[in-house]
Amino acid sequence: MKVFTFDVDEEFARANNEFIRNTRQFRVSGILLGILAVLGVIYVYFGPGEQSAWALMVLIVGVLLGGAFAAAGIAAGKSSGKAQEMYDRSPLVPAVVAEVQEKNFLLLALVNTNVDPELPPRWGLAAVKVSAIPGLPTPPKPGTKIPCAALHGQRTSRDKDHWQSITPMPIAWGTPDEDVVTFARKSIPNDQWNKLDNNRNKLDDVKASADNLIVL
Repeated sequence: MKVFTFDVDEEFARANNEFIRNTRQFRVSGILLGILAVLGVIYVYFGPGEQSAWALMVLIVGVLLGGAFAAAGIAAGKSSGKAQEMYDRSPLVPAVVAEVQEKNFLLLALVNTNVDPELPPRWGLAAVKVSAIPGLPTPPKPGTKIPCAALHGQRTSRDKDHWQSITPMPIAWGTPDEDVVTFARKSIPNDQWNKLDNNRNKLDDVKASADNLIVL
């Protein structure tokens, strides 16, 4: 599996890439929560009422928690990076609409769980819940092919050679150009599409796994 290189429309990605949008919301929420926590404990300490040792302790803990919330929000924004960087480091993978729910639908993707891309593939299935993909009808038709980039997540100290979480990220979230999406879909070898189709019946196993990822 190789990276599919294309020019990402950053403005379009910010509006449509649900991972970026969720990260932005988390960042704003973290910063606001941090500010509110600090203001709240300052009021408790300096507001009406008798000051005491416990009030000072609440002030210190509140300031620390507020700082932690704000730092987490800022760090979340920095860790995601720009959409172009996310796509440039994530290999192209086949995915299909595997299950349609009331407001969302599940994508099921064939992924390589090896950290080293030069090794023979260690195939796996990864799933992700999304709410919309540009160019796709609502609700989408089950089985629709969706070219994605496999966004690698975490590894463990016990197994540094394999990814423990992989998230399919639609190419269509990064560009309004339907020709680019079509070219990405056609760039995926037929044997990978066939392997994914032959294992779609394992969706329940993927959903039951800890990180929505199983090894075939």
